[in-house]
Amino acid sequence: MNSNLSLNPNRLVQFLGKESSEFTKADIIRFVKENGIQMINFMYPADDSRLKTLNFVINSEEYLESILTFGERVDGSSLFPFIEAGNSDLYVIPRFSTAFVDPFAEIPTLTMLCSFFNNNGQPLPTSPENALRKAAASFKEVTGMEFYAMGELEYYVISDDPTLFAATDQKGYHESAPFAKFNDFRIECMAMIARCGGQIKYGHNEVGNFTLNGQIYEQNEIEFLPVPALEAADTLMVAKWIIRTLAMKKGYDVTFAPKITAGKAGNGLHIHFKLMKDGHNMMITDGHLSDDAKKAIVGILEHAGALTAMGNTVPTSYFRLVPHQEAPTSICWGDRNRSVLIRVPLGWTGDGDMCSIANPLEAPAEVKPEKQTVELRSADGSANVYQLLAGMIVAARSGFENPDALKRADELYVSVNIHNDENKAKLESLSSLPDSCSMSAKALDADRSVFELYEVFSPAMIDGIVKRLKSYKDKNLRQEIAGNRQEMLDLVKKYWHCG
Repeated sequence: MNSNLSLNPNRLVQFLGKESSEFTKADIIRFVKENGIQMINFMYPADDSRLKTLNFVINSEEYLESILTFGERVDGSSLFPFIEAGNSDLYVIPRFSTAFVDPFAEIPTLTMLCSFFNNNGQPLPTSPENALRKAAASFKEVTGMEFYAMGELEYYVISDDPTLFAATDQKGYHESAPFAKFNDFRIECMAMIARCGGQIKYGHNEVGNFTLNGQIYEQNEIEFLPVPALEAADTLMVAKWIIRTLAMKKGYDVTFAPKITAGKAGNGLHIHFKLMKDGHNMMITDGHLSDDAKKAIVGILEHAGALTAMGNTVPTSYFRLVPHQEAPTSICWGDRNRSVLIRVPLGWTGDGDMCSIANPLEAPAEVKPEKQTVELRSADGSANVYQLLAGMIVAARSGFENPDALKRADELYVSVNIHNDENKAKLESLSSLPDSCSMSAKALDADRSVFELYEVFSPAMIDGIVKRLKSYKDKNLRQEIAGNRQEMLDLVKKYWHCG
């Protein structure tokens, strides 16, 4: 067996001896029959960005064949507000590549994510997953490259306040036990996510660490490896479901909410991306960021305001996106600079062979890894990940269609912390992200022609996003409750389980 497959924790990959992208209906039926699977679950995201579940008992091989081939009907009006009750039936069709053994089910159960289809048997135009597919296809058509992505999933675990080895307030970054209390929980989550097909890079404690009302709040992060954008979105959805479900079973509370309380680190959902062609990373040329990478960066920066409508979807998102704090608000980019909207992290492009220096018995590596990514730092845990990634891809593609993209890249580049005194003039020249859901809606509405190009986002989808954001009526909310700690906590509680 391929060594990559032998180390893959997904039981189907191990059993079938093939990558998940190669799974067929026959493979699924064989796995069910030979592994005692008794139930099938279909899961699919609704308008609230949470996975919904439909359970099937396997009555016979004929019935299994039927649901795998033809899916099932669901009430679309109960899943999406833009679908009218009078004509609401949708089909959900399983995607075999997403199959995994349910890690929580007592009865052996196989779960698959689904796509939505309309009454004509065509992909639902207003489905976020369909928008992401079309975005990826149009990007490849225009650029000849594939858009890979991965998320940094931040969340807080909340439980009773321990009396021993209290952690240092807001100093939790990469903390270890006994000062970190939920490392074992995170590790168990990571193992489950990996068994369900998630490609994990690493996990660690994050900065946020404090006590409130007799409880400990500890921030953690799980970061993933870059994969094709649709797979990245699927992975984030399944990961959030696993983290929440395991927390419930252990008696913990978990939140991906963008802001917890004033003065404490919020939860971001930083998205890294890279451009791939013929199996190679196109982000670097001769050890430096490539022109292709810069064009993609500029496209995203030029439409960053509209992207907040997909990546920052609740009023408390804009209590995290506050000037002069760690979350970015100025629309610019830079190298290794966490004050900018788009950061270019270290990418293993230096001359030194670090492994052989640290380990004198090792020979120098002959080939450097193609690891360079670029990170969008504005999104948070309220994001609709399918819409966000689709929007990022559309915006990145627009950078390739902009003849002045490289000039704009120079204009929007910041070499040091944007808030340093030496950057005062530069800061004043830059645009800022929207400061409310209302202003994000306005930004998306103004840019909608870009997102509707190539029929990636349907007009109905844009209308739905704009309508929902405007319904919060939060244009001046940040100013209205400034300094009112209790009102802030009440608002946080209202959107505690967003996304």
